[in-house]
Amino acid sequence: MEKIEHSYFQKSRFSGVLDRNLKRLEKRLGVSLTVRGNSLLIEGPEEKEEFAKFFFSKIKELEEKGFKLKEDDFQIALDLLEESRTNRLEDYLPSETLNLSRKSVVPKTFNQREYIKAIREYDLVFGIGPAGTGKTYLAMAMALSFLQDNLVSRIILTRPAVEAGEKLGFLPGDIAQKINPYLRPLYDALFDLAQSEQANRLIERGIIEIAPLAYMRGRTLNSAFIILDEAQNTTQEQMKMILTRTGFDSKMVITADITQIDLPQPQKSGVLHAIKILSSIKEIAFVYFNDKDVVRHPLVQKIIKAYDREEKRRRK
Repeated sequence: MEKIEHSYFQKSRFSGVLDRNLKRLEKRLGVSLTVRGNSLLIEGPEEKEEFAKFFFSKIKELEEKGFKLKEDDFQIALDLLEESRTNRLEDYLPSETLNLSRKSVVPKTFNQREYIKAIREYDLVFGIGPAGTGKTYLAMAMALSFLQDNLVSRIILTRPAVEAGEKLGFLPGDIAQKINPYLRPLYDALFDLAQSEQANRLIERGIIEIAPLAYMRGRTLNSAFIILDEAQNTTQEQMKMILTRTGFDSKMVITADITQIDLPQPQKSGVLHAIKILSSIKEIAFVYFNDKDVVRHPLVQKIIKAYDREEKRRRK
C-alpha cells in the first residue's frame, strides 16, 4: 500500500461532491483510494499503485504552479498521462469554460478540449467519433459563443434528411413539419444551451437557421458559423456542395459517426471520401473521438466498446 501526503490538495476540489471524483479516479486507476487526514492511501496491484502515485505527483506539480483544477481536469490529465508519461500537463490544462446565457460548458475529456481548440484555430473542423462524445453539443456551444462575442453574425445548422433504417413513409403536415423530425437533435442541443425565449427570437429573426442539407445548395454563407451534423449520411456530391458554401469570415464544423452510416452504399459516404482526399490540407483540422469521450450513461461506453470489438472481429 502506498501512502502519500495530499495536504497540497483542496479536498473539495480533489474529491468532488460526495467524493464523486475520487470514485471516478479509483475506477480508472484500478486502485482503492482512501483519504485519511492529510494522507491519501493507495492500494492495489503494484504496477497500478506506482502509476497512481505518479499521477498524483503530477497533479501536485500543477497545484503548486497555481493551476486551479476543476473536477474534469483530473480526467483530462489522466488521459494525457495514460497516452504518455512525458506529456506536459500544463500545456493542456486547465480546461476552457464557455459561458453561455443559460449555462457554462466545460470540455470533459482531452479530445473534447482539442476539439474546442481546433474550432477556435481552424475555419474547417471535422469531428469524427461515436455517439455521445459531445461532437454536436460542443460545436453548438462554440457557435453560440462566437455569436455572443460578435465573431459571426448568424448560425446555420443543417443535417441530411436520411432515415436511420426505418421506413417512415409520408409524414403529415407542410414541408417544415415533414423535415422537423430529422432536425430535432439540433433543436435539442440549441434549447439546452440557450434560453428558450432567446433561441426562439434568434430563429424568428433568421440569425439562427435550422434547415435540411438540400436547402444549402447554391448559397454563399458569409460571417456564419455552420454546423453540418450527421455528416456520415451525406453523399460525396452533398459533401462537396456544403464544403464549397463557406464564405468570408465563416467557420464550419462537420460532425460524423462513421460507424452509423445509413446510406444504401455506406462506402460512398461523403465523410469517408472527404477524410481520404482532404486530410493532407493543413488548414483543415480532424479531431477523432473514442469511447473515453462518451459523456452519456456509463453503459453507453460499454455498448460502443462491444460494437467496436464485433466490428474488428468481422473485419478479421
